Amino acid sequence: MNGEINLKTYQKMKAPLRLNIQHFAETDSAKFNPDNVVMSNFMEGEIPTQFSDVIVEDVMANSVTMQLAQYEEMTQQKKEFTYLTGPLGAYWVGEGKKIQTSKPTVVKAVMEAHKLGVIVLATREALQYTVRQFFTQMRPHIAKALYTKFDEAAILNVDNPFLQSLDQAVRNVDNHVISGPINGENYFALTDAVNDEGFDVNAFISKKQNKSLLRNVVDGFKQEDGTIVDPTRLYNRNANTLDGLPIAELDSKEMAKGTLYAGDFNYLRYGIPFNLNFKITDTGQISTITDENGDPINLFEREMVAMRATMDVGFMVLKDEAFAKLEPAAETPEAPAGA
Repeated sequence: MNGEINLKTYQKMKAPLRLNIQHFAETDSAKFNPDNVVMSNFMEGEIPTQFSDVIVEDVMANSVTMQLAQYEEMTQQKKEFTYLTGPLGAYWVGEGKKIQTSKPTVVKAVMEAHKLGVIVLATREALQYTVRQFFTQMRPHIAKALYTKFDEAAILNVDNPFLQSLDQAVRNVDNHVISGPINGENYFALTDAVNDEGFDVNAFISKKQNKSLLRNVVDGFKQEDGTIVDPTRLYNRNANTLDGLPIAELDSKEMAKGTLYAGDFNYLRYGIPFNLNFKITDTGQISTITDENGDPINLFEREMVAMRATMDVGFMVLKDEAFAKLEPAAETPEAPAGA
C-alpha cells in the first residue's frame, strides 16, 4: 500500500459523523444560570446540556472504538437498522441483452445500549463550586473514565455488557488469531486473514508500548536462511501508520504488549441514545476505589464527596470475519530440574 495518513486524516476521509445533539434532553431552563448555582443546591439530575455535550465530544474524540467505528444514531435503548454484506457490482451489457444487477445481501441488526457509570471523587469544598466551575474541573476525569471503560469492554471484552466484543469476534473465526511476535511475517498473516474473507484492512489498534516492536514489520524478499534482501520498514513512527494505514492506540493495562488488532472498522457500530446523568453523595463507603493501603474510601471520614456519572452507549460487531488479532505467544513453563 502506498501513501501515509495519520489517524486524524483518516477520520476526515470517512463519512462525516452526524451526532444529533438535539436528541439529548435539554436540562437548562431559561432561569438556570450555571454561574449562580452552587453544587450543594444541585446534587443530582441531568448534567446540563452545555457541559454534557462537551463531555460526550471528549469521549468520542478519545475513545479508540468511537474513532474507528461507524456512529449509528439512537433515540432509544434499542436500535434496529439494516446494512449490506456485499458490494454493489457492475456488468458488461450487450445490445439487446438484459442488464444484470448485483445482489448484495441486506441484513437486519439490533444494537442495544447499556448504562455505563463512573465514580469521581472530590473534596467536600467542591460543593461550594458553581455548576460551571464543578463540571469544568470534573469534565476530563469523567470523560477519561467513560471512554476507558467503554473501550476495554468493546475491544478487550473486559467487564463487557454487550452481546459481543471485538476480541470475542476474532476468536469466533478460524485462523483469525495469530500467535507470535510483531514482525513482517506475522503482520502479513494478520492482514491476510482479513483480506482472504473479502474485506480490506483500514486501520489497526495497538498500544504505545508496541512502538519499538512495530519497527520489526518489514517487507522484502526472504532468503532460505531467513534473511530479508532490501527490507522496507512498513511502520512510520512520525505519522503513526502501518503500511500507510492509521494506528489507534489503546491506553489500557488490560491489553498485553505485543497485541495488534486489524480489520475493516466500518463493520463496528456504536450509538449514544441519551444524555448524561449524575448524583453526588457525601456519605457511604466507595468499595470500588481504595486508598494507598487498599482500604475502601469512606466519604464521611475523609470529608469527601463522590459523583456518579452515567452514560448510555450501544456497541456491536457486524461481521466477525472483518477482523483479526495478533497476540504474543503463550510462554511455555520451564520443565522442573531433573525431569
